[in-house]
This record gives sequence, C-alpha cells and structure tokens, in this order.
Amino acid sequence: MLKQLALLFFKLGVISFGGPAAHIAMMEDEVVRRRRWLSRDEFLDLLGAANLIPGPNSTEMAIHIGRRRAGWPGLLVAGSCFILPATLIVTALAWAYVRYGSLPQTDAILYGVKPVVIAIILQALWGLGRAALKTKTLALVGAVGILLNFLGVHELVILFGAGIATGFGNRVADRMRRGESLSPIPATFLFKTTALAAPSPTSFGLWPLFFFFLKVGSVLFGSGYVLLAFLRADLVERWRWLTEPQLLDAVTAGQVTPGPVFTTATFIGYVLGGLPGALVATVGIFIPAFFFVAVSGPWVTRIRRSATAGAVLDGINAASLSLMAVVSWRLGRAAVVDWTTVAMLVVSLILLIRFRINSAWLVPVGALFGLVFGAIWGA
Repeated sequence: MLKQLALLFFKLGVISFGGPAAHIAMMEDEVVRRRRWLSRDEFLDLLGAANLIPGPNSTEMAIHIGRRRAGWPGLLVAGSCFILPATLIVTALAWAYVRYGSLPQTDAILYGVKPVVIAIILQALWGLGRAALKTKTLALVGAVGILLNFLGVHELVILFGAGIATGFGNRVADRMRRGESLSPIPATFLFKTTALAAPSPTSFGLWPLFFFFLKVGSVLFGSGYVLLAFLRADLVERWRWLTEPQLLDAVTAGQVTPGPVFTTATFIGYVLGGLPGALVATVGIFIPAFFFVAVSGPWVTRIRRSATAGAVLDGINAASLSLMAVVSWRLGRAAVVDWTTVAMLVVSLILLIRFRINSAWLVPVGALFGLVFGAIWGA
C-alpha cells in the first residue's frame, strides 16, 4: 500500500498543474473514480476538514488520503511524494534564475495545459457536486456560497457560516420532530491555531528563514494572493531580503510549476541561501500541514457519527465546492482565451466524461500541444 501511495502521489506531483482546485480534481479522479480507495462522501469529508485548517489544501488532501489508507506511514509517504517533484523542479528553476538572472519561458506549455486543467476541475465538480448537494438545502447553501464569494466575503466566513447554518437547521428540525430541547452545536472539530512569533532579524539567517515560513504555514488560509501578501510584508518591506521583482519571480515559479504553490518558499530559500535555504524554507512551510492533518484527521469519522456535527460537515462540504466552482470560473477566464483553447476544453471534457481517459495522460498531451502550437505560431 505504501508503494502504491508513493507512486500515485509522486505522479500527481509531477503533472498537477493549475493550483489546488485542479490538484483536488485529479486526486478525486484517481482515488474515487479509478482506484475506489474512498467513496465520494468520504472524499468530501476530507476536503471539508482540509478547508478548516491552515496550509495548502491540496497537500493536506494528499496527507489525509495517505493517513486514511495506511496510517502514519501513509500520511508521511503521500504528503512527501506529492511535494517532492515540485520542490525539485522549483529548485532547478531557482538555480537557473540565480545563474542566468531570469526564468525559462513557460507560456507555451501553460497555453496547452490550462484548458485541460479546467476540464479536469469541471469533471470533478460534477461528480462531487452530485454527492455533496444531496438536498435542496445543501444546494441552496452552495449557491449562496458562490454568491458570497463573488461579493468578496472571506473564504473562512463562508465555510464556517455554512457549517453553523446547516448544523443549527438540523438541530431545529430534530427539535420540531421529536420535541427535544435544542443543545449547542458540537464544535470539537473546529481547529484553532495560534500564530508562531515571527522573528525580527536585521540580517538574513537560516533559522529566521525557517521560523518565518513555519509561521506562514501555520496561519495562512486562503488563496495564493494571501501568500503573496504575507511574503511581501516581511521579506520585501520589513526585512528587505528580497526585491519586488524577485518576489514576483518567486510567486511565478510556484504557479507555473506542478504541485503545491507553497513551493514558492523553495524558490525564495534558494535565492537567499542556496540549497540549505531551499531545504529550510520548504520544511518550514510544509511541516504545519502534516501536523494539522495528524491532529484533525481522526476526528473526521467521529464527526460523521453525530447527526448535528455531520450536518455541519455537510454544509462545509457544500461551501467548499462553491469556493472550488468560483476558482474554476476565474481560472477558466484566464485559460480559455480563443477558439483553440475552447476546442481543447471541449475535447478534454468529452475524453474525460465519455471515454473516461485518465487525467494523468491529458495534462502532458496538453503541454505537448502547447509547445507545438507555440512553435508554429511563433514561427
């Protein structure tokens, strides 16, 4: 089982372009549809739990799945194998950046990969949505979540609000049916984190770098834009370890490579401190994900046994999918930019849904198409 986990998540780490929504969609395709390691309901419960803790959601999903399949060894193997490919690729990019002063061109690859990624996300949303939105109430929760997200409401407010609303509604319904008194909604599964004290060094050092990224990994909720704000506030404005262009190049490296966007830390660590800096930054930002999943994972099945807590989790799952839907819409607007990408999106959807082609094959094919198209168009 450990070997299967290692091979699967290493493969996903190599091909998973497109950010957390795409990564989660690929995991759903592999562990629910193909291998049947988890049911859709179990997968959704893990997704809801991952959304409630800080850190990179897709990495935490890999860790959750590994723990569910093979306990503590699986937790370590799945998470590490998912992170490793991106870490190696970003380290290579950082080496080239330090040596030559710029990033290699990736526009052609991304042109072909992005429409395929959108198709993979849409396929996952369809399958997960049928499992998560199993009542009219949950469908309404999902719709409200989409609306609030478009209006700019913070992701955590949407998630917790959906959970509390569905849990309270479940308790009220039980009270009306049975005449029982209304007890408080169990909240033992809501995990609070305390920010680690950030160091305030006057000069660069490996330990301050480690504790900075440990803090970021421990408290960061939300999108890559939130990560950018954290990095800019301390590394550029406060400590002046990086320049603004260097930070943007680091974020770009994390976004254009497969795997978790948090490998931006790997790039920054290498630029600042070579290989030791890359290692220290990577370990610092990802350790909290392993810790929070290890602590929260055992509670997921216990939550499901309680009717009220299960209803809360149902609401969180519905809201999680609403956030994923909004992300896919925004990504789609940037990915589907002409008739060629529209055709790629449609063909990818047909291959995924009608012919059940493995998404692992579609991503490299999209990348190859992008390179060929770019070479012809560029010529």
